[in-house]
Amino acid sequence: MAKSKVLVVGGTGYIGRRIVKASLAQGHETYVLQRAEIGLDIDKLQMLLSFKKQGAHLVEGSFNDHKSLVEAVKQADVVICTMSGVHFRSHNISLQLKLVEAIKEAGNVKRFLPSEFGMDPARMGRALEPGRVTFDEKMVVRKAIEDANIPFTYVVANCFAGYFVGNLSQLERLTPPKDKVYLYGDGNVKVAFMDEDDIATYTINAIDDPRTLNKTLYIRPPGNILTQAHLIQKWEELSGKKLEKISISAQDFLASMKGLDFAGQVGVGHFYHIFYEGCLTNFEIGEGVEEASRLYPEVEYTRMDDYLKIYI
Repeated sequence: MAKSKVLVVGGTGYIGRRIVKASLAQGHETYVLQRAEIGLDIDKLQMLLSFKKQGAHLVEGSFNDHKSLVEAVKQADVVICTMSGVHFRSHNISLQLKLVEAIKEAGNVKRFLPSEFGMDPARMGRALEPGRVTFDEKMVVRKAIEDANIPFTYVVANCFAGYFVGNLSQLERLTPPKDKVYLYGDGNVKVAFMDEDDIATYTINAIDDPRTLNKTLYIRPPGNILTQAHLIQKWEELSGKKLEKISISAQDFLASMKGLDFAGQVGVGHFYHIFYEGCLTNFEIGEGVEEASRLYPEVEYTRMDDYLKIYI
């Protein structure tokens, strides 16, 4: 079977650039949307030009120009959107509704992968305010996709290692703490962590796979389901340093939300669901859902003790 042609929307972003790289590596004809809104952002432009050097095609389009989006979509069989959904960077989830309209009009897309890649919004109906806005908006996009009868795959990739592993899951830092580490409760709630390059590899593997058509794909390999306490233990073994551990109760953690800005409140809410409630692992993967490491056992995904070695 011929490999699908892929259009990546949000290709200069944190996950998007990895999706572009994985698509090219797996031999897909790859298109990247070059948005007029890029303006004078030279870093994004240079990244786009580097994709072009690697063999990708740049397609001009704008979310303010419906016709240009339709023409861009017509270039590809599969559309993957990786626009940011986190509030401390940019938050563009609802903007995808314009992309859904363009895909619907174009009529040629065999698969659409909207910007998900984190927690499964379908399981977050009781999430705390204000963080639930992320999940609510993703569910609105899902409904629009399904109402338009657009074939889809929803990718649930859980915790990005860059934001949750190198910092031992500490808020407000990205590198390992030097002396003390805060434990969420007893630190023994299971969490699923993933290397971002592996997320991209699994995602591209799925786009032509009939087993993932109109399904949710969880990227939750068993070797990367760890507790925070286990993650800290791995770091202590690698670094040879013992950290002072300070436990934060659920009540105190939620109380820390007071006085934070909107993005900070969203972050605390999401951390609460992950590290206190165990929302990433407190269920079995059931009907209508697939797990990536089962479907693609040939992918040698990065274990978190190996991931941590770069920080030594």
